[in-house]
Amino acid sequence: MKQDTHSNHEHHTDLTRRTLLQSLAGAGLVAGLPLVSPLSAQAANKKDKRILVVLELSGANDGFNTLVPYADDAYYRLRPNIGIRPNKVRKIDDQFGFSPGMAGFERLFKEGKMAVVHGCGYAQPSYSHFTSAAYWHTGAPNTGEPYGWLGRVADAIDPALTPNFLVNIDERQSLAVRAAKHVPVVFDDPERFTRKGLLQSRPLLDSVPKSVTASATQNYLDSVANSAREASQLVRAAWANYKTPIDYGIISVDLPKVAAMIAADLPTRLYYTSYRHNAFDTHVQQSEVHQRMLTYVSDAVSGFMQDMERLGRADDVTVLVFSEFGRRAAENTSLGTDHGTANHMYVIGKPVKGGHYGKPPSLTALDIGGNVTYTTDFRRVYASLIDGWLGADSKTLLSGEFESFPLFG
Repeated sequence: MKQDTHSNHEHHTDLTRRTLLQSLAGAGLVAGLPLVSPLSAQAANKKDKRILVVLELSGANDGFNTLVPYADDAYYRLRPNIGIRPNKVRKIDDQFGFSPGMAGFERLFKEGKMAVVHGCGYAQPSYSHFTSAAYWHTGAPNTGEPYGWLGRVADAIDPALTPNFLVNIDERQSLAVRAAKHVPVVFDDPERFTRKGLLQSRPLLDSVPKSVTASATQNYLDSVANSAREASQLVRAAWANYKTPIDYGIISVDLPKVAAMIAADLPTRLYYTSYRHNAFDTHVQQSEVHQRMLTYVSDAVSGFMQDMERLGRADDVTVLVFSEFGRRAAENTSLGTDHGTANHMYVIGKPVKGGHYGKPPSLTALDIGGNVTYTTDFRRVYASLIDGWLGADSKTLLSGEFESFPLFG
């Protein structure tokens, strides 16, 4: 289980290059290599400091009980027991309202800092967590794309391969950050972020003494070891030095760790993290546990955005919140919900033009399995972030043309 009990945030042998990097990823520690000079990296960062933070709600979050369509009678016919009543929701307009504990999300929407994109999904949907997550992670449904969409973005916007440009805060590396050229920094607990791995892997991770007779492979191993050591030192120092008065609520989301890296002015522009593995797979007795998790998420995201204001970085940071699919429209006999299709995506930040985007799916025209039909290809949201926020070419990176939403001014 991931440990989130730290309180620091409140107070204060021939190997190819690719084979070696994959070995390091499997061992639990990877870090970008110093392939450019510090001065050139600093110049690039001064030119563009826009950051994207991706938060995955793993396990298929129930969108209908997150942003409740309280004005639609069909919702209550489908969910007579677990439907959240109009007097309980946090209303944001005359159609929708957030789950009772989501004061932070309500505030962000009403301040115009949240875009809600409705009906996000893809054709021929999979109801497998693993398969559907892979489709979302690669941005390539029903294909065998080997690299993650965020990894491809990193390769495109940083061809110089700036060290520590792409960070994945989780127990294991996500497919979303797998790249052809970039190597993400991956860690879970910043206080324990050191070189580690199985006994068989340690020779790859330990430093190799320099020698005039050393082979190219030995010198490369030395570079990797030094880079890994430097990355771990940066992360641990950033976390140790991070102090904030902001209340993030009960910490179940790793956003304080992201804030610490941003506060330390790391050159990272792409962050990826997730709520605990499959936490949102709410098949049984959903209501209480789901509302509690949503409160944690809402408090953490709201606290993170307040922290960005405190750090003077609110204009530079955008957050994407998504889940690998939604839940079935009707409640099940166990007072939970089963695997579904379309869901909301949330784009949050001071630079975001808040409001509703996309068409809400119909709750009265369900398919034969009792699911809504998606109305928005989720890659339109990726395209909006790639083109409108990160300044890359989504048509190339997503292998197709997906109309962007005007999420940014």
